[in-house]
Amino acid sequence: MNNLVLLIISVIVIVSNWKLYEKSGHKGWKAIIPIYNFYVLIHEINKRPAWWIILLLVPIVNIAVLIIVYMDWALKFGKSKAFGVGMALLPFVFLPMLAFSEATYNDGIKNDILDSLGEIGKQD
Repeated sequence: MNNLVLLIISVIVIVSNWKLYEKSGHKGWKAIIPIYNFYVLIHEINKRPAWWIILLLVPIVNIAVLIIVYMDWALKFGKSKAFGVGMALLPFVFLPMLAFSEATYNDGIKNDILDSLGEIGKQD
């Protein structure tokens, strides 16, 4: 029974990622190739430096990077940063919600979470 539930959840996440990659202007099959899928998400979709993929190998840092990457992606679909956190922590819930919604991808949205932190304390 547990294996069946895990299989169903895995299929839901894979299909949702496939659809989201297509909505983001990429081939859906790129979502199912290990490591390459994160390269595409980080570098090609979210426009972050390619070396960020290395950060996914660092314990604890990888969690923060994953959350930031999903927050970026959510913002490009017009969703909130909180929705992006949900995508990272509960992908089997939030990925299908986004994949099968009417939300459209907008590559022109500036969504660099780290740059917005640099605005703190600046004076006009």
